Parts: sequence; C-alpha cells; structure tokens
Amino acid sequence: MMTKVIRKVAGSRWVQSPNWFWSFVLATLVSVVAYVFNLALSEVDPGNIWGISYGTAASILMAGAGLYAARRRTLKFRGLGKSFSWVQFHVYGGALAFILVLMHTGFRLPAGPMNWLLWILSVWVTLTGLVGIGLQKWIPRILASGLAVEVVYERIPELVQQIKSQTEELIETCSEPVRDFYRKNLAPALVNPQSRFIYYIDITGGIQSRMVEFNYLRRFLSSSEKDALERLEAAYKTKLELDAHYTLQKALRWWLYTHVPPSLVLLLLIIFHLYAVLYY
Repeated sequence: MMTKVIRKVAGSRWVQSPNWFWSFVLATLVSVVAYVFNLALSEVDPGNIWGISYGTAASILMAGAGLYAARRRTLKFRGLGKSFSWVQFHVYGGALAFILVLMHTGFRLPAGPMNWLLWILSVWVTLTGLVGIGLQKWIPRILASGLAVEVVYERIPELVQQIKSQTEELIETCSEPVRDFYRKNLAPALVNPQSRFIYYIDITGGIQSRMVEFNYLRRFLSSSEKDALERLEAAYKTKLELDAHYTLQKALRWWLYTHVPPSLVLLLLIIFHLYAVLYY
C-alpha cells in the first residue's frame, strides 16, 4: 500500500546545466566590461543613457524570470520551450538582472523612498532566490541520504491517518504490555504529522533515537508478542520517515512565501517606475 504512493529520490547536481552557467558567466563578464567602458566615457547615473539602459535590461530580465511563475500555473506558455530551460532562465536571468540593477544605480545606494523600496526588494528577491536554490538542492540530498523514499507533501496527513488506523487494528490483537507501550509511547505521535528540528541535521539519527524504545520492551516478550511488536515497529518507523519528509518539505513551502509575493510586488513596482520615468 505504501509503495504505491512513495517513489525513490532522484539525485541532482549543483549545476544542472553547464551551458547555462557558463553563458551566465560570459554575460556577467560582458556586462562588467561594458560598465567599465562606460565609466571611462562618463559617470553612470540612473537618469542618464547608461543607467537607463542597464535598468531597462534588468527590467526585461526580471519580467522574463517572472514569466516562469505564470508558466507553472497556466497552460498559456506551455508550448514555449522546455520547463528546464524556463527554470534555468529564471535562476540565471534573475541573478544577471540584479547585477544590472547595481550597474543601473552606479553601485551607489538609492535616493528617495521609491528607489529605496525597489532596491531593497531587489536584494531581498535575489537573496531568497539563492536560498531557494540551496534548499532545493540540499533538502533532496538529505532525504536521499537518510531515507529510501520520497512522499508527495500533500498526501502526508492522509498517509499518517492510514498508519494510525492500521496500528489501532493491530494493537487490538496484542497483549497488554504491548498495548500499554503503544498508548504511552506511540499513540500521541500517530495523531498528526510532526516537525522535528533534528531532521535538518541527522535524519537517520533522529529516527533511530525514537526506535530504541522498542529494544527494551522486546526482551520481555514472547515470540508471538515480538512478531506483533515488529509490525508495530515497522509502522512507527514509516510514520517517522513521513515526519522527516513533512519537516523538510514544509521548509520549501515556507520559502515560497518569502520569495514569490515579494517578487510579484517588485514586478509591479518596476512597471510603475518605468511608467514614471517615461512619462514624467
């Protein structure tokens, strides 16, 4: 039953596409060289041709990176390139856009409330984007190193309830010592998915530290009682693995709240900023 809803973790590299990475490096070098060349001609200011050019390029890249979110939620852009390419453009285009924002301001702190807000949001979106890249690489590696399975996050509560129902049926056939052990040590943990900080550090150790309780009881049971305890132990270990997934995948869900809404606000403010610059 559990194997039908659980699939193995796939490995991933830190740089998924060397071509995209080196294209980003090349584009960054070209931008820096252009900026140095501009400085030799005149000062770069947000209001002159150089600053406006860098700001426009940054806005275009940010808009393109923002289309990735729209593509994920609608079918409108599904025919325009592969999903992998959109992800790479979102990452590298967003990073290059931030470099161009710095060039747009002449690597100086902004002046005025609107410019400060745009600058702070740009920094925030870039930093949270980098954190998100790290989380999406680091968390699957932790799960793969400590667990042999991956679970769909939305189904974790349902699976926990299934385990709870199965263990309650099992416990009805057990002896009183096993029942008492279940009520005191296991029943509270089977009510809902539970987050534990230890899973960020050591999944295997976090699970094994909870399983040692079974070793003490096992010494005092008969052979038939040990068989029931082993089945109970297997169900509880599965629950702990679900808790590990719940803890780490929840971190990715919370990261989205720190990155996506500020990104949308930033895009709206950029539109307003461009309108103000062009028409006023």
